[in-house]
Amino acid sequence: MVQYRLPMLPLSEEVDWAATVNGNGVSTRMESNAILLDVLRDSLGILGTKRGCDMGTCGCCSILVDGSPRLSCLMLAQEANGCEITTVEGLSEGHHLHPIQQTFAECGGSQCGFCTPGFLVVISALLDENPKPSDIEIKTAIEGNLCRCTGYQQIVDSVREASSILCDGSGVGDSTDPKSDPHPGFAG
Repeated sequence: MVQYRLPMLPLSEEVDWAATVNGNGVSTRMESNAILLDVLRDSLGILGTKRGCDMGTCGCCSILVDGSPRLSCLMLAQEANGCEITTVEGLSEGHHLHPIQQTFAECGGSQCGFCTPGFLVVISALLDENPKPSDIEIKTAIEGNLCRCTGYQQIVDSVREASSILCDGSGVGDSTDPKSDPHPGFAG
């Protein structure tokens, strides 16, 4: 016996989509109503952008679209067609971390790490616009990002340290520089 199923929603048409993601031109076919988060993760395999709430309340899916922070769970991919998109993977330059990535590691801005990509992307946009933000400006910039582990002070401290690196070269130093062997007699 053949059973027929009537879909609840009509199928979306497939469309071509192209953008520059983390400095690389990419293109794919996608459903016309696909959200950007799904295209990044499922079609392009860019997994740094996290799926948190799917409602725009946690900030885990934050990315930059043409330099401005956006929530990829609330943005149709077609809105970003032809745009410059930066995810957490695009913040570093080769093997050298962006100062905010470095200071998050050094100052404890990241604990469980799930919210970290969204924070890093939003803070990088803040530091691009204002390399020496006040604590109020930092807190205002990150108010759309939810962290359940840090209590936020380590995040603010991380931004201050990153600002010091960007503005005057001081701060925690470059954690991507080669380090001496901490176990010189051990030959594993």
